[in-house]
Amino acid sequence: MKIFPPLSNRDDLGPHFGTHVDGAIGAVPGNPVRIRTDLSVTLFLTEPGGELTVEDNYGTHEVKLPAGDMVRYPSTRPHHIKPVTRGSRIASFFWLQSMIRDDGARSLRYDLDQTIQELSLGRGVEDAACVRLTGIYHNLIRYWADL
Repeated sequence: MKIFPPLSNRDDLGPHFGTHVDGAIGAVPGNPVRIRTDLSVTLFLTEPGGELTVEDNYGTHEVKLPAGDMVRYPSTRPHHIKPVTRGSRIASFFWLQSMIRDDGARSLRYDLDQTIQELSLGRGVEDAACVRLTGIYHNLIRYWADL
């Protein structure tokens, strides 16, 4: 995984950041490093106000977290910042390049991993079905990985 250096923003009362999809490539000024921006991360530095709103296949989700919490979401999804109604909204944000390029494949990998962990707790990691599923998990990563 590659990480774009964190940036920060401050939004005060008034205008807000409209709906957008993050750019596909992150470039560090003065540096030849470029990353594919698969995942966006927002770290909230002040209490909620000017909520982050993310759209996905299941609807629109408002993210209203306390200072110190962060959220990760696919950079491919439209999102915006709602207008700040009191005080200031201060946040840090950055992007991650995943080994697995495709959103759907990342979601399947996560679901499979969670299922293997749940089964392993009940059956033990040496259970034949858990071993087979773990093999499938790793073979899918080999297939999907973009290093």
